[in-house]
Amino acid sequence: MFRTALRNVLAHKARLLMTVLAVMLGVAFVSGTLVFTNTISQAYQKSSAKGFDQVDVAVTAKYQDSEGDKVGKTPELTQALLDKAGKVPGAASATGVVTGFTAIADKDGKLLGSGWQSEGGNYWGTKDARYPLVSGHAPSGRDEVLIDSKTAERAGYKVGDTVRISVDGPVLTPRISGIFTTDDGNVAAGGSLALFDTKTAQALFGKKGAYDEIDVKAATGTSQTALRAALDQALPSKLVETTTGKQLADDQAQQISSSMSGLKQALLVFAGIALFVGTFIIANTFTMLVAQRTRELALLRAVGASRRQITRSVLIEAFVVGTVAGVTGLVAGVGIGAGLRSLLSSFGASVPDGPLVVTPGTVVAALAVGIVITVLAAWLPGRRAAKIPPVAAMSSVHAKATTKSLVLRNTLGALFSAAGVAVVLAATTMDTDAAEGPMGIGAVLLIIGVFILTPLLSRPLIAAAAPVLRVFGVSGKLARQNSVRNPRRTAATASALMIGLTLITGMTVMAGSLQTSIDKMASSAIRADYVVSMASRSPLSPDVAKKIAADSDVTASSPLRNAVSRVDGQTEFLTGVNGSAIGELTDLKVDDGAFKVGGTQVVVDQDRAKDYGWKAGSQFTVHYEDGKAQKLTVAGVYEGNDMLNGIMIDNDVLTPHLRDASDMQVMVKTADGASDSVKDRLEKALGSNPAIKVQDKQDISNDIAKMFTTMLNMLYGLLGMAVIVAVLGVINTLAMSVFERSQEIGMLRAIGLDRAAVKRMVRLESLVISLFGGVLGIGLGVFFGWAAGELLGTKMATYELVLPWGRMTVFLLLAAVVGILAALWPARRAARLNMLSAIKAE
Repeated sequence: MFRTALRNVLAHKARLLMTVLAVMLGVAFVSGTLVFTNTISQAYQKSSAKGFDQVDVAVTAKYQDSEGDKVGKTPELTQALLDKAGKVPGAASATGVVTGFTAIADKDGKLLGSGWQSEGGNYWGTKDARYPLVSGHAPSGRDEVLIDSKTAERAGYKVGDTVRISVDGPVLTPRISGIFTTDDGNVAAGGSLALFDTKTAQALFGKKGAYDEIDVKAATGTSQTALRAALDQALPSKLVETTTGKQLADDQAQQISSSMSGLKQALLVFAGIALFVGTFIIANTFTMLVAQRTRELALLRAVGASRRQITRSVLIEAFVVGTVAGVTGLVAGVGIGAGLRSLLSSFGASVPDGPLVVTPGTVVAALAVGIVITVLAAWLPGRRAAKIPPVAAMSSVHAKATTKSLVLRNTLGALFSAAGVAVVLAATTMDTDAAEGPMGIGAVLLIIGVFILTPLLSRPLIAAAAPVLRVFGVSGKLARQNSVRNPRRTAATASALMIGLTLITGMTVMAGSLQTSIDKMASSAIRADYVVSMASRSPLSPDVAKKIAADSDVTASSPLRNAVSRVDGQTEFLTGVNGSAIGELTDLKVDDGAFKVGGTQVVVDQDRAKDYGWKAGSQFTVHYEDGKAQKLTVAGVYEGNDMLNGIMIDNDVLTPHLRDASDMQVMVKTADGASDSVKDRLEKALGSNPAIKVQDKQDISNDIAKMFTTMLNMLYGLLGMAVIVAVLGVINTLAMSVFERSQEIGMLRAIGLDRAAVKRMVRLESLVISLFGGVLGIGLGVFFGWAAGELLGTKMATYELVLPWGRMTVFLLLAAVVGILAALWPARRAARLNMLSAIKAE
């Protein structure tokens, strides 16, 4: 039986090729994902570990928790603590570290790197071992700066050049005193690093005389553990905490691994989708192969082969196919991993150097996925073939499914579908976090249910295409009949395409609805013409708001200043605003009282009012970060949203209680409204700063929507894998269908159907099956998009369902194109059959 199984594999090489390709693509995606993420993760881990070579123990400030009316805060690491740490027994040296956002502009004035990856820090003394100099000398004063070598190379800077830099708003123009190398992970990922002398860095980052971290180097012969114990004994444990350099490297490695796990899981999900779609193809292929060899299997049974041996022979074939697909998929996956890494570089992202990492786990996973998926998909056809009595098989009386089996299948499909719909509908009424699990379970149940019901659904839906098919005469009529002749095969073929289009349509519906909702939120909540903020979303200097207010074109402006406070023993964030102007800059619906901010009068959003039981006229006591308390009055309760919410208080009242006042953004209204010329004037007034964004309402909406658009485009690309697998499935089904109907096609040719008509018949059959899958996929996608939108609507008041009719039409056309392309080879093969040979075929 083993030899028989191997001969069958070799005898049907062409028929099994599509199956191997389908499995191979899925395996390649799995192994490619593992190779890519392991390679990137290891490269970053090795790079970051080098960054801790000069750190044996790091001393950081310990956050003081909020308690009662006391606002939590982080104590400063003072010069006295630094001096004390450097004198601890076993310490060779102690270095004070200062860090903060620092944007560097290129020679055209544009921001270098991503905003959040643009960092700044301090260079310790005249020779800092952390940052070896390539050229130049250490910086001194506000007029000198060091930049990393990768940034210098990208922008074409050299020692002596003047560079535009921004820390919190105002533009600085220091001279580059030197260029250094670094193993900093942000720089490796395409960011930038600028270094000032310690005193300048402390002044620029608002940490005069203080440090963010103290790095202590151990003396020769002193271990990191011993040095940490000595520091713990010498330094106040209530104010600071210590961590060894090894622990820091391990923690960062774990952090990198965790951050990569999200990407790995996302990519593996799509690989799973491709494999799930491929499962239909495998099952379909083996079902047809077994059906074609029914008499052969019956003869084996008649000469003594048991049911187990028949099943085992089919599984051996599947094992061979799975092994071949697993090995080729692994090889292709290594190439995909290398390609994805190169793709990152083409997008401007820089990855640390390192070899491709192919772990034993990756090899095992690739082979296991290929073999297990193929064997499982082939098990049911093999078991079904073994159950057919030899006499019945030789007479082909087993060919049609019994009424009982069809009733059982339809009942099971209806139950699964009903359960899926019920669970999804129930999930839409739950809280967003609690609904994710039930929503996913309901979606899986519904997809399985629709797949089981697809043979039943195929007849009425394909029948609906009959009027159109009649236009093509006999070819159209035969195509329709062929499509419904074997509903199960049609269902398996259409389902592969259905799953891909379900996901694509659902995500498109959600993205389009979110875009519209964000547009509505921006237009309904903001009257301001512009909002000014940092590209990194870090705080703005108060000087920015002052410059804007002094502009002659500005009629009203207000900085939005965040501050932490305590209210009724709970931590609350206050938003400081210009009380006299905020009403002109926002358009928030007031449910109770009036939108009035000034003095001790504040406005609060609905959520805060509900939590604390406030209404217009209510009074409460707020405790500021400086420890002082004040009684405030609620002037009004407004409907908040994701852009504007919380407790709004006048900046004249809030600012005196803040140690370092800074703004998250500034809202601006101008005499001439929003226009390109006004925007240019504002940007020039702010010094044409590359780190500052001046955005109108549409810019804000587009900025938020850009995340969804980028993600959606990535998902389209990843789901394209499932569509490619679906195309292979359609080709496979049609090719085998043509083989099965060779005698029939020969007879049709003999009675006058020409080659062009045969091609047309096969193409129309493929088109009908593909459109059937497309209609089901788009229908399910709209339902899932609606359900997910219902959840989002509970968090976003402006959310509304928007059906992207244009894109859905494109998806349906895509399904049609898939059908036409998939039919090219089978149609050509059918038309070239020799009619006499075909008529004699069994």
